[in-house]
Amino acid sequence: MSDVKKIATRESYGNALAELGKEHEEVVVLDADLAAATKTGVFKKAFPERHIDCGIAECNMVGVAAGLATAGKVPFASSFAMFAAGRAFEQVRNSVGYPHLNVKIGATHAGISVGEDGATHQCNEDIALMRTIPGMVVINPSDDVEAKAAVKAAYEHQGPVYLRFGRLAVPVINDREDYKFELGKGVVLREGKDVTIIASGLPVANCLEAAERLAAEGIEAKVINIHTIKPLDEELIVAAAKETGKVVTVEEHSVIGGLGSAVCDVLSEQAPTRVLKIGINDTFGESGPAVELVKKYGLDAESIYQKVKAFH
Repeated sequence: MSDVKKIATRESYGNALAELGKEHEEVVVLDADLAAATKTGVFKKAFPERHIDCGIAECNMVGVAAGLATAGKVPFASSFAMFAAGRAFEQVRNSVGYPHLNVKIGATHAGISVGEDGATHQCNEDIALMRTIPGMVVINPSDDVEAKAAVKAAYEHQGPVYLRFGRLAVPVINDREDYKFELGKGVVLREGKDVTIIASGLPVANCLEAAERLAAEGIEAKVINIHTIKPLDEELIVAAAKETGKVVTVEEHSVIGGLGSAVCDVLSEQAPTRVLKIGINDTFGESGPAVELVKKYGLDAESIYQKVKAFH
C-alpha cells in the first residue's frame, strides 16, 4: 500500500477544527502547550481569539473547557492521549462526565505508533479509561476521511466525546463517494464467510491488506471498521459473529479494556463466539521508529495475516 496517500489523523483533526470554526462561532479550542504537535495550531492561526493555550496544565484545561461548555461554547480540549485521558482523568470524569457537559476531548499521539517518545507517552490505556465514564462517546477513526467526519459528528453530538488520533501517517482508505460516518455504526469494508476481523484506528488498513493475503489462500475474511467504540454497534458485531463463527479484534491499544474487551462483552452475552484479541499484550511500549514498533508489536499486515491464519 506504499502508493496509497497517507495522512496522520492528528493532521486531519487540526484541519477539521479550522473548517468547523468557520461554520460555528461557538467552537473554542484549548491546548496544553502542544498546538504544533496536536495540530490545533491550524485553528489558532485562523481564529486566534478562540484558541486558548492553557500551558502544561491539562487538568486545569479540562476544568476551563467545562466552564466554557456551561456558557454555551463548544470546547475541544486537546493534548496527547497520555495527558488528556491519563493525567486529566479525574477532571474528565468529575468535571465533564458527571455533569454530562458538552466538552470534546481531542487526544492525539495515541498508541504504540508515537514511536521515539517511548513508553511514557505511548498511551495504550485511554480507550479503556474513557469507556468506563458514563455517557462518554469514544471514537477512534481509521484515516483522514473518517477523522474529519468524526470531528464534525462530535460537534453535532450533545454531550462529552473522546476523539483518538495518531501521530503516524496512515493510508486513506475511506476516500469514496458512498462513505458515511454515523456515530455508533460500524462499517463493513470487506465481505467474508470464514472469519470476521473487527478493527479500529491505525490497524484497519493493515487488516484489509491481511484479508487480501488470506483470500489468496482461500480464507475469506469479513473486515469491519469500528470507529465508534462507545456506543458499540452490537447488532453488526453479533450478526457477523453468527455468520462466520470466529472473530478477531485488532487494535493499537491494550487487549485489556479496549475494542477487544468491548466486543467480548457483547458476544459473551448475545452470541458466544471464539475470539482472538490482537493488540498490546499487557506490556509497556518502548522507544523506536513507529513503523518498526507497529511491526514488533504485531499490528502490521503480515503479523495480522499470520495470526488470523493460525486462528482460523
